[in-house]
Amino acid sequence: MEKPKQGFAGLWNISFGFFGIQIGFALQNANMSRIFQSLGEDIERLPGLWVAAPLTGLLVQPIIGHMSDRTWLGRLGRRRPYFLAGAILAAIALFVMPESPAIWFAAMMLWILDASLNISMEPFRAFVGDMLRKDQHSVGYAVQTAFIGAGAVVGSLFPTLMEAMGVANVAPPGQIPDTVRYAFWFGGIALFLSVLWTVVTTDEYSPEQMASFERASEAPASRALASHNYGASMLWIGAGMLVLLVQHHFALLREVLLLGALLIGYGLASMVAIALARRGNDKNMLSSIVGDFSGMPLLMKRLALVQFFSWSALFIMWINTTPIVAQYHFGTTDAASAAYQKAGNWVGELFAIYNGVAAIAALTLLPWLARRLGQARTHIVGLACGAVGYASFFVLRDPSHLIVSEIFIGIFWASVLAMPYAILASSLPQAKLGIYMGLFNVFIVVPQLLVATVMGSIMTALFPGEPIYTMAFAAFALLLAMIAMLRVDQPAGDHGKNSHG
Repeated sequence: MEKPKQGFAGLWNISFGFFGIQIGFALQNANMSRIFQSLGEDIERLPGLWVAAPLTGLLVQPIIGHMSDRTWLGRLGRRRPYFLAGAILAAIALFVMPESPAIWFAAMMLWILDASLNISMEPFRAFVGDMLRKDQHSVGYAVQTAFIGAGAVVGSLFPTLMEAMGVANVAPPGQIPDTVRYAFWFGGIALFLSVLWTVVTTDEYSPEQMASFERASEAPASRALASHNYGASMLWIGAGMLVLLVQHHFALLREVLLLGALLIGYGLASMVAIALARRGNDKNMLSSIVGDFSGMPLLMKRLALVQFFSWSALFIMWINTTPIVAQYHFGTTDAASAAYQKAGNWVGELFAIYNGVAAIAALTLLPWLARRLGQARTHIVGLACGAVGYASFFVLRDPSHLIVSEIFIGIFWASVLAMPYAILASSLPQAKLGIYMGLFNVFIVVPQLLVATVMGSIMTALFPGEPIYTMAFAAFALLLAMIAMLRVDQPAGDHGKNSHG
């Protein structure tokens, strides 16, 4: 039995919730550095404050993926309970965030906001696979990418629209401008309503229907875990200890300690998971997640390396674009000045441009390229566009000329959101779509965590007060992603001009 083909209305309803989720992410990405600096934080410490975002994603996404694969709440279904719960929590966080009285409170709210957004976002990736036939996966992720771009445009432009309506864009030192405050409030409402739309207008297939669509038994990854020794676990622990020693020897920023602790933590967790599996307890969440992580398909592993470098570059951009544009294009480092706040609004407009380009490219340029080059080579083109966009920050000094940079970055962003998932979706077992998508997204958040913990130390040691050099790191990371992408084969059925098995 095959799933029915979804029409335009079905594709719209399945992905519309992502429109609101991305409004939340866009407000976070474009304004958190601005909020932290408005509350008095130094630029070198920004990456450490941003550590909340990748850490919550690292912890939340595999757990939510594992749980959503095993959830069925009657009429509410399998994935939709997580959409709704995350949207409610994220909306509350967006309302509270701009009222932060101090840096520590804003950092805490970033943890809550990012965790909530991840609770909603992670099941949406699996939701496309649940609801669509394999021959519709590409168009499904393209529509989802278009909504991501559209939502990010709206979220990025909110502060500028507020200023155009006469709302104050400057605040006294230690306070957050009203433009940002109102933008977060409107964003919270928009996020909740758009997710509610998907919850109300879609009906998920029951477990019995899903079983009839695909008679595939669950891969016994946790059982295979019982045959593993503890060598790999010890390597993870050893790597974490090495990071701690390096941090101590070179007096790096304290955030690096978190990276070492996470490596040690995963090593210990994998040892516990192996021990449980050896005792026959292979149905627990920890053994399932660790077993699925170690048993990822080869294609997924190769794409994961590409994701690692791609998202390293993106996170560098999100953290540093506001201070870069303020310093090099508006001539200020004073977060309380009118010039800085004007730069912050311009960054919001630039982010809106690259997201708008992404929304258009996802439905036009990328499908056209994929038909001629294949999905894998199309992604290489997208990565190259990103490298050009980041490198151009070094040569473009007029703020308006940065629009050219954002056009290239927008094509890259569309490719990152669509191509890896289109390549991967049809090769994953349906019964484990949630956990595999959650694990795949680990390679989105791990590089962000690495940037958040290490980039501050690099900036302090090599170019203190010169954030523009982080764009060189971003461009170089995308060159490495292009090299890694050369090892990814065209998926079966991808009939680009140069496709191969």
